[in-house]
Amino acid sequence: MKRLSKLFIIALAVIAAMVALLCVACDSATSDPNKKPSNSTDKEFIDYVGQVKLDFDSETKKQEVTMRLHVDGDTTHFDPVLGSKVAACPASDFESTDGYIKARYIAINTPESTGKIEEWGDAASKFTRSKVDGAESIIVESDDKNWNIDSSGSRRYVVWVWYKAKGATDYRNLNLEILQEGLAFGSSVSSNRYGETALKALMQAQEFKKYIFSGEKDPDYPYGEATKISLKELRTNIADYNGKKVKVEGVVTTDISNCVYIEDVDAESGQRFAIQVFYAYETGKLLDILSIGNRVSVVGIVKYYEAGDTYQISDVTYNRFHPDDPANTRWLTDDEGVQITEEVPFTEVDPRALTEGKVTVSWEVETEDEDGNVTTETKEKELNFGEAIMNTSVTVKNLTITEVYTTKKGPSAGAMSLTCRTDDGTTIVVRTEVLKDKDGNLITEDAFPVGSKINVKGLVDKYDGQYQVRVYRDDYITFVE
Repeated sequence: MKRLSKLFIIALAVIAAMVALLCVACDSATSDPNKKPSNSTDKEFIDYVGQVKLDFDSETKKQEVTMRLHVDGDTTHFDPVLGSKVAACPASDFESTDGYIKARYIAINTPESTGKIEEWGDAASKFTRSKVDGAESIIVESDDKNWNIDSSGSRRYVVWVWYKAKGATDYRNLNLEILQEGLAFGSSVSSNRYGETALKALMQAQEFKKYIFSGEKDPDYPYGEATKISLKELRTNIADYNGKKVKVEGVVTTDISNCVYIEDVDAESGQRFAIQVFYAYETGKLLDILSIGNRVSVVGIVKYYEAGDTYQISDVTYNRFHPDDPANTRWLTDDEGVQITEEVPFTEVDPRALTEGKVTVSWEVETEDEDGNVTTETKEKELNFGEAIMNTSVTVKNLTITEVYTTKKGPSAGAMSLTCRTDDGTTIVVRTEVLKDKDGNLITEDAFPVGSKINVKGLVDKYDGQYQVRVYRDDYITFVE
């Protein structure tokens, strides 16, 4: 009996300890992120990252790189510095990935900030970029003796990213630093080269309630309802809406590379305006709604898409379990409940106006004072014509091909740029997707002899600061007899 009583007392003590720990955990989820945890008020924040040094003599692969493209908090594209005296691998190591490195950071998973927008995603993205942009030198390192590519099919290297800040003597491990700052969740944290330090950094970030572990709202995340706005006002003031949640209406004109383009006409001026909508890798009902010709209402967050040098609407969804959710993408209906479809307009434009023209766009803004009085103010802005009609469907006619260039590497290998001239001497570029004929055969530049005259249908696009027409179907380029 004495033995059973002793065991019972021990069991009670264990349960009491567990309850105390649970209470601490509950308290940590709702506390101020700037406060130290209640169970360690005197504990100092440890820089675990500074305790890890880059071993240039280890068996791992190492390559000095420069920043090519920033994607988000845990993905960056780099160009290898071939022949670097700091760290270099042969160019053949990167041939299968088109000569550059899509780096997916090992051990971390930051909140999304591209196709899907999540709380603290922008904070993580900005932190990563600040370290990379401000670095004097950057080195990517494999986890073992081989360059490893992830299993997602995106041909991304899974690597450790080291950076040396200007004026510093040592490199810091950016993966570990992102964990230590509380800007990422762990991803197979302990099963890698720096797993022990990664785990300590993650646990400390949780203990100190940093960022995503703070239990606080993200000040940069657009909570609440979307702002309903016309495509004209959005396109005219696009930078002002970056990072904000909007609701817009238009007809779907195109579906390319996980994006659709929606377009609407301004009843007052007759000019059309459009925006790119990134639906990422969504499937099912959402894609049925976003079919070409459907007039839709889209709710999402405006984001600048660096790789395409354009703005887009991201984080669009359809919740089939809550079809009446105001955040859903919808196929609009008329007064009789019939779903609305429209023809893709392909408005004819003058190539000189597209490449060189200006246009003044006006819109009305309503404001309400404290007494409920509403005043209307007309605003206007001058834009490049190409910028005003960016992403709209257009037709350009009577273009004479003067030069054809074919992309040789990368995911766009086989795409072509047709430099063309109009009868008045204007030069404009027609950029194609990778085009195939009805039998699935690749269409090459032989199909577009220099000197031929063509009519083109496509989308207004921009590359290297120049407005152009983007063609995504082979039958959208026709020859003029």
